[in-house]
Amino acid sequence: MVFAMDNRKTEKIMNDWNKFNENGYQTAVQAENEMTLQRYVAGVMRKVYGKMTLGLLATAATSYLMLSNEALKTALIGHMGPFFILFALELGLVIYLSARIDKLSTGVATALFYVYSILNGVTLTPIFMAYTGVSIAKTFAITAGTFGAMTIFGYVTRQDLSKWGSYLFMALLGLIVCMLVNLFMRSSMLDLLVSGAGVLIFVGLTAWDTQAIKRMCAEADPSMLGKVATMGALSLYLDFINLFLYLLRFFGSRD
Repeated sequence: MVFAMDNRKTEKIMNDWNKFNENGYQTAVQAENEMTLQRYVAGVMRKVYGKMTLGLLATAATSYLMLSNEALKTALIGHMGPFFILFALELGLVIYLSARIDKLSTGVATALFYVYSILNGVTLTPIFMAYTGVSIAKTFAITAGTFGAMTIFGYVTRQDLSKWGSYLFMALLGLIVCMLVNLFMRSSMLDLLVSGAGVLIFVGLTAWDTQAIKRMCAEADPSMLGKVATMGALSLYLDFINLFLYLLRFFGSRD
């Protein structure tokens, strides 16, 4: 029995050592330090996903309240001035958060993220009014599955995705230009191409942002981790919303 137990211990040690070598670790201490860092990063990433999820829930709840209130819907649709003001506030909040994150407290940065999520729920209401509830739910499920797959890929892959960044952002600029051009051309074919390109771009950005956020979590000063979690949540929230909107053009059924 003692001999069998010793064999099992020896086998475990050899398996652990082989695992260390396979991952490029030179010593058990180095492996333990790396595992501690991975657990630390995983904890911060859970905060990122938690804040992002709460942001999505805030957006969904706001849109639901808007859709359930005829007076609010009429006010939003009948007066485009407030709609554009809200849209400008959203854009301003994103720019302000990105530029001032180092100066803001974690609480204020998080609060501004949730304010943005609520405003986005208001401005998305007219879009939701154009589609059936069933198709919106179906598209949300497709988006969640696609987003989940890509964010997991971005988190676990050992491939360096940083080189994707410049290409994705150039593609995003081209997408915006095409959308502006199509405001005047009103081409259904160009709209379809733009929608397809939008899906591909935000699928790529989801993986790229996830890896970038993971890297920031590992490198950031501990005092900044709350802010990193908030900015990470904002980045992934924007990826999810944009992916959802482009997929809605393919899977959404109009009333």
